[in-house]
Amino acid sequence: MIGKLLGIKKPLVLAPMGFVSGGALAAAVSNAGGLGLIGAGYGEAQWIDEQFRLAQGARVGVGFITWSLAKQPELLDRALAHKPRAVMLSFGDPAPFAAKVRAAGAKLILQVQDLETAREALRAKPDLIVAQGTEAGGHGGGRSLFALLPAVKAIAGNVPVLAAGGIGDAAGFKASLALGADGILVGTRFLAADESLATPEAKQRVVQASGDNTLRTTVFDIVRGYAWPARFPARALRNAFSAQWHGREAELKASLGAEAKRYGTAVTARDYDVALVFAGEGVDLIDAVLPAAKLVERLCP
Repeated sequence: MIGKLLGIKKPLVLAPMGFVSGGALAAAVSNAGGLGLIGAGYGEAQWIDEQFRLAQGARVGVGFITWSLAKQPELLDRALAHKPRAVMLSFGDPAPFAAKVRAAGAKLILQVQDLETAREALRAKPDLIVAQGTEAGGHGGGRSLFALLPAVKAIAGNVPVLAAGGIGDAAGFKASLALGADGILVGTRFLAADESLATPEAKQRVVQASGDNTLRTTVFDIVRGYAWPARFPARALRNAFSAQWHGREAELKASLGAEAKRYGTAVTARDYDVALVFAGEGVDLIDAVLPAAKLVERLCP
C-alpha cells in the first residue's frame, strides 16, 4: 500500500532526526528503496537548502517539529520549493499546514504518540500516520509501540499506519507488520549509518550502548533552552550529565547560566559524558556503523 503511495520499493521510512538525518542519509535510504526524510529540526533555511542539494537526484522528503514550524512557517514554503515527496509533522497541531502540503503535491505524514494525538492528526486528513512508541529515541509519549499500534490502526480507517520505536532489525519489522502496520519508520538504527550527520564519537556510543542505558528525561532540553511540553520528554543515552541532574530539574534551571556554558563546551569537544545522544531502546540491536543501503536491506530483506 505505502509502496504505491510513496513510490518506494520497501515499506521503510527514515525518521527525520534533527542534526542526524541530512541530505546524504536521506538520499541513501531512498536510493536503497525506502524513503529518506531530511530532519529539519528547529529550522534553519540555508541548512534546509543545503541538505536538499546534497540529496539531489534522489526523491526525498522532509520532517518538521510542528510547534517549532508554527513559529517560522516560512520554512515550510522553503522546503516545499524543493518538491519533497513527503512532509512529516510531529508534536503539535498539523491543521494549519496540511492544505499547503497537499497543494504542493507532497504526501502528508503525521506522527502520533497516543489516541488523542491520533484523532487530532486524522482530522487533518493525512496520507500516512506514524504510531510512535515510547521505545523511540528522542521526544515521545508514554505508550509502548505494540500496545499503541493496534489501537491507532483501529481508528485510522483507510489511512496507512507506520510503526516507530525500538525497531532495529528484520524481526522488529515483521512483528510490526503482524500487528497491522503497513510499514516502519526507523531512527536510531540509522544514526549509526555511515551517511548520518552524527559525529563518529556519538555513533560509537550508540554501538556500545544497551537499551538499559537509555532514559526519558527533560534535562537536555532544559540545558539547551528548548521549552518542550512536559508530556513529551526525550529518550537519550544516560551519561554523567543526566546522572547529575535528572530528578533535580529545578536546581538545573537555577544553575542554567553555568551549566549551559559547560554543555556548549562539551558539544564542541564531543564530550558525550555531558553532551546529548538521542537513542531508542533498540540500541541493543546495533552492532556496527554501516552504510545506509546495508541497513535498509537488513531491516527489510
